[in-house]
Amino acid sequence: MIKMSKMQKRLCAKSAAMLALSAALPIGSAYADEVAADTTPAASQLETVTVTAQRRKENIRDVPVSVSMLTAQKLDVIVSGGQDIRMLAGKVPSLNVESSNGRTFPRFYIRGYGNTDFNIFASQPVSLIYDDVVQENPILKGYPIFDVANVEVLRGPQGTLFGRNTPAGVVKFESAKPSLDKVEGYYSGSVATHNTINAEGAVNVPLSKEWAMRVSTLRQHRDDYVDNTFTGQKDSLDGYNEHAERVQVLYAPNTTFNALFNVHQRNTTGSARLFFANAIKPGTNDLVDGFNPNASFTNALNFQELRTNGASARLSWDLDGVKLYSITGFERVGNYLSHGDIDGGVGGTNTPFDVETAGGITSVKQYSQEFRAESKNAGPLNWQAGVYYFNEDANGFSDTFNASSHVLASHLASRQKNTAWATFGSVNYAVNDAFMLRAGLRYTKDKKDFDTVAADRVVQVNPTSADVSKSKVNWDLSGTYKYTKDLSFYGRVATGFRAPSIAPASSSVPVTVADAETITSYEAGVKADLFDRRARVAFSIYDYEVKNQQLTVVGGNSNVTRLINAAKTNGRGAELELEGFVTPSLKMSLGGSYNFTEIDDPSLSVATCRSCTVTDPKNAAGFAVINGNALPQAPKWTVTATGRYSIPTETGEFYVYTDWSYRSKINFFLYESTEFTGKSMVEGGLRAGYIFQDGKYEVAAFGRNITNTKRVTGAIDFNNLTGFINEPRQFGVQFKGNF
Repeated sequence: MIKMSKMQKRLCAKSAAMLALSAALPIGSAYADEVAADTTPAASQLETVTVTAQRRKENIRDVPVSVSMLTAQKLDVIVSGGQDIRMLAGKVPSLNVESSNGRTFPRFYIRGYGNTDFNIFASQPVSLIYDDVVQENPILKGYPIFDVANVEVLRGPQGTLFGRNTPAGVVKFESAKPSLDKVEGYYSGSVATHNTINAEGAVNVPLSKEWAMRVSTLRQHRDDYVDNTFTGQKDSLDGYNEHAERVQVLYAPNTTFNALFNVHQRNTTGSARLFFANAIKPGTNDLVDGFNPNASFTNALNFQELRTNGASARLSWDLDGVKLYSITGFERVGNYLSHGDIDGGVGGTNTPFDVETAGGITSVKQYSQEFRAESKNAGPLNWQAGVYYFNEDANGFSDTFNASSHVLASHLASRQKNTAWATFGSVNYAVNDAFMLRAGLRYTKDKKDFDTVAADRVVQVNPTSADVSKSKVNWDLSGTYKYTKDLSFYGRVATGFRAPSIAPASSSVPVTVADAETITSYEAGVKADLFDRRARVAFSIYDYEVKNQQLTVVGGNSNVTRLINAAKTNGRGAELELEGFVTPSLKMSLGGSYNFTEIDDPSLSVATCRSCTVTDPKNAAGFAVINGNALPQAPKWTVTATGRYSIPTETGEFYVYTDWSYRSKINFFLYESTEFTGKSMVEGGLRAGYIFQDGKYEVAAFGRNITNTKRVTGAIDFNNLTGFINEPRQFGVQFKGNF
């Protein structure tokens, strides 16, 4: 076997991507069928999937982007037991979601590319967009999943058409919309382990021939079920209460104009994330012998509360040759406070010091405005163009406490103002019936002003403020070749940009600034409907290079964070999605990804944990050299699989459904160590149900994490071998009705 160097491998990957793009060019007598109109599928045919990855409704097969869609039916299965947005992890190729703050502050990773920063001003390279409005602050990204039509996951840079920080990709939510047709809706309730209750519903009401309203609501609850062995209290930790509402009003007076107004809010209370002291066996990445996930030696206060609300207005005009759009969004975090025992308690040995902290937001106000025009030409050339404006004012704080008395020991408050604007455009040109070229361009200007506004009992290190500004031009070029009406090839080259980030100061670290990061990505793929639409496949390969990637250095021997830039980060991989009917009664899907990431900067070194087995080489200062390491929370392999078997009856349908996800090992931090390498993980779900009265009602029994897998999914490295774990096994029942 011939061994290739890293450079040779990268060149081969780039060559493959460009070769696929070249192969898409129409040459000679290339086959080009007319695209037939999609019809209603037969019972054992797959439905046509329509996505808006290019801001237009298109068949997923025709979009030159690696994109996956989760439908409302799939989402209902994975959140039926009260699960939050983290349950999207592993449900499509190359997507990971995790949080050290529990149900709040999720962190997203696509193709291994994300950000582990947990400070309240952190930015992420994966953008979350809800009903066309960017949710920039990480706290806003955790809005619960209910009455959602679908979720699209767009992999790779999306910086041309989408508004904020998208070099890794976009997770795009679309809620179910009001309709003028009739009164309709649904209600759903489930009860599961630990008295977990999930109740949701929606009603659509036409108010007149021109007005309609849709009201959606969610209620979630879980009892405290973890004992506090420090206080002796039984069932005192890890419960939650959450409710969220959304009201949408549609105004459609004619065929040329409509307006959609959206008001929403969220309220969450309960436990902060539970950290387990000395949970990891020294010298291994195993949980200690006798580890009990239902008991925590917590000697600090533990609670969390969050209130958010927002509103948006989407206006559209359908004129003779063009469509015009205006999207106005306002999001607000009214209050966020997370207070916890960061060291996991003083139980056991190897606990150098106690840490009780609280962090939160006193106010975040985000305003965004987009104007966009879209052509409707019947000929080969079509275009989009627009302008975008973003303004955010964020105020947050971090506190430390005396762990024995819970008395405030220090208070640090900061404020960040962020303004940005952009202008963008894209062009589609049909060279012929088979080949479509697309190109896009975007100019962005971003400015951040950061100040420390209070430092009570904190002797700060200068500087305590920072002002940064950056502008960037991004572009993409892609081609799609329809070999037949059911088979398409595509190639894409795209760039992306994430604005500079600022991290607050502490008693030993000044305000730190990470410069803007940029990415160049090469991608090629094939998409096909097979066997008369009884099956569908999508396969892609990609190669990217990030320059000046923003990385977060966490802990070491103290409770601090700071930002750094890596000169380069390399990534490459492949993704596969396959679904279809094995028989008319059995539908299965299989997805997977290979994601290789590598930090490429010999000059980078970071402080390490106090009591773990570091496997990286160390420099003269005793810091770990992280050159060559994989990015944190970036599994090399992921696999997802589902199966649904249907048994029709005279009065309805029995079914059995199962879903499984696997990820390989991960690094928790920038440096590598034996203890802080998360083990590979498999989680599965099972559901059996009965649908009756022509689909009007459904009753089901379900289980999540049915194998009772226990894994450390993240850790705290500045103290002892403290970790936090995945969600517990759960069994429950659900009833759902439609009207």
